[in-house]
Amino acid sequence: MTQISQLMSTVKRQLKAQGLTYRDVARALHLSEPSVKRLFGSERMTLDRLAQIGELLGYTLAELLEESAASAPQVHVLTADQEARLVANDKLLLVAVCALNHWSLADIVAAYRLTKAECLRLLLLLDRMGLVALLPGDRIRLRVARDFDWLPHGPIRRFFREEGQPDFLEASFGAAGEMMEFAHGMLTQEAQRELMTEVRRLRARLAALHMESRAAPRAQRMGTGVLLALREWEPAAFRVLRRPREMAG
Repeated sequence: MTQISQLMSTVKRQLKAQGLTYRDVARALHLSEPSVKRLFGSERMTLDRLAQIGELLGYTLAELLEESAASAPQVHVLTADQEARLVANDKLLLVAVCALNHWSLADIVAAYRLTKAECLRLLLLLDRMGLVALLPGDRIRLRVARDFDWLPHGPIRRFFREEGQPDFLEASFGAAGEMMEFAHGMLTQEAQRELMTEVRRLRARLAALHMESRAAPRAQRMGTGVLLALREWEPAAFRVLRRPREMAG
């Protein structure tokens, strides 16, 4: 759906929600009802016409555009094939991650060895995949929902386990802004479930802080990784010392 189609769909939805008809629009625009139907059918309205309809609906033109953007279909997950396309192309994955972290095209080109033309080509691929919308002026708008995530056992998470995780853990975690904590305890299943809930809350807090930081200049925002993991576990060196289980019966 194009942006114009999305906007017209929003206008029609608001008319229906308020119980207004094409006849009401015709009166507000001082046009005949057939003329209004042709306007909506062609989806070719001037800004003045849209502003008049917005006034009828109780919206400014800016509010109509904002409502349209908010109602656009959003991506919650990619398909396995789409994730595989990202993993297969380092530059495409790079641009996707930068876009998801609210970098501008200028930010990406300034930081990485990509030309503007190359970056635009990659952004167009992401546009076709539904991850972003490439707007006039080379602006990038995300099309992902707030709860967007990678597939639980998909190519992106597999890529992180095989390549990203070892690289992430390579650090000493002793520098400013770095920390690593490890704790072990004997928990009941109920206690494990409670701890998992806390881990999910921490992940949600990270997402909220990420959104809050968007307003800061790019130079003040740093890529920050947090690894959260929980499982029933015993060190391998301990497992080999366990006595064999007694045969049942």
